[in-house]
Amino acid sequence: MTQPLSQDTNRPKHDAVKRDPRFTVMAVSGLLALGLGATAVLLPSPYVVESPGPTFNTIGEVNGEPLITVEGRETFPTDGALDLTTVFVAGGPGQTISVFDAFRAWADPAQAVTPRELVYPPDVSESDIEEQNAEAMTSSQESAVAAALAHLEIPYGETLSVVGFAPDSAAEGILQEGDQLTLIDGEPIESLEPLKEALNAAGGKSVDITVARNGETVVESVKPLLGESGDYQLGVFLMSEFEFPFEVDIALNNVGGPSAGMMFALGIVDTLTEGQLTGGRHFAGTGTIDSSGAVGPIGGIRQKLVGASESGAEVFLAPAANCTEVVGHIPDGLRVIRVETLDDAVTAVRTLGEDNDDGAQLPSCEDPA
Repeated sequence: MTQPLSQDTNRPKHDAVKRDPRFTVMAVSGLLALGLGATAVLLPSPYVVESPGPTFNTIGEVNGEPLITVEGRETFPTDGALDLTTVFVAGGPGQTISVFDAFRAWADPAQAVTPRELVYPPDVSESDIEEQNAEAMTSSQESAVAAALAHLEIPYGETLSVVGFAPDSAAEGILQEGDQLTLIDGEPIESLEPLKEALNAAGGKSVDITVARNGETVVESVKPLLGESGDYQLGVFLMSEFEFPFEVDIALNNVGGPSAGMMFALGIVDTLTEGQLTGGRHFAGTGTIDSSGAVGPIGGIRQKLVGASESGAEVFLAPAANCTEVVGHIPDGLRVIRVETLDDAVTAVRTLGEDNDDGAQLPSCEDPA
């Protein structure tokens, strides 16, 4: 009879194998390095990442509603696009990005990685930023309306009030917060531009500033100082309050900051002007604007160029002060025009919107300043 075999019947005999201790050390070291690497990737980083955000056509619609509406004044049909551009910011107050996200952004030329302390003060909160951006957006919209009306020679009212003083201010201790500026050397201060012109015309000599203060009219003498821009300044922060002859509403939520001012103004000009300013072409741009129509620099210009290109824009209107950041970073197929004022921007759009005009005479960021 055949006997059943036990489990050990035919198992060969072997001596116990001794594990090399170096293998254990290497395995533990590898696991430790892997763990540290994973932890580093998941840890928050002290950086802010800027990437291209969405664009919005100021002469188009948002969520089925016109972005710009005017009541109390005749408007005209528009065509084409005048896109404002945005930047998406990750890693600001109340947010964190991982080291992995920061490294990934560094590898992407369309994104910018910046130490957080260079972008935001250390004690600012997320709600502070949201409030500041909302206030800047409201102010930029009002200034855009004022600039557009001034370009179209439509009268409106503007009052300037002192809300603070710059370091080494020429007027601190003379003017007071809340003072409403009414006259300079006897001439009406109807907007910011006449004030600037009068200060420069004085050439650094003392000027008489008439203000409304606590229900009284007061005249103060101030000797302006020459600023870094080459203009004579009082060294005060001014708040503009406007009185427009009709209502202009700009419906754009969840977008903050002042950088859409120029494109808002262009959209308003096109809406109030007979004919189609763009000629049906697709423009995009960015830039702050004041009531006099001066276009100022903004942040994130390279990301905005990418966003404009991805949205199909043919031409980008860039503030002259941002041109050094633009050169060498223009997406293929996108033409960049340098602008300093709303008049420059309107001229560029109208010129390129006309049939058979390539706008060869228009300044670009690559041209000598």
